[in-house]
Amino acid sequence: MELFAPGHLLVVLAIAILVFGPKKLPELGKGLGEAIRGFKGAVSGADEPPKTAGQIEADRNEPKNDRQG
Repeated sequence: MELFAPGHLLVVLAIAILVFGPKKLPELGKGLGEAIRGFKGAVSGADEPPKTAGQIEADRNEPKNDRQG
């Protein structure tokens, strides 16, 4: 038995239309899409400004002190 058959999705859509109304659904979809994009961006680090070539080179040349004491 399938987890989500097309019939199941139709029932969920019908319930969503009854609860929120057909005029509100596009706004909810847009908000959900923006939330998902924001989450993906936060996970991948897209919020950080891109490094310049000079910053990357400085990071490479910087001595690393991994050992303590």
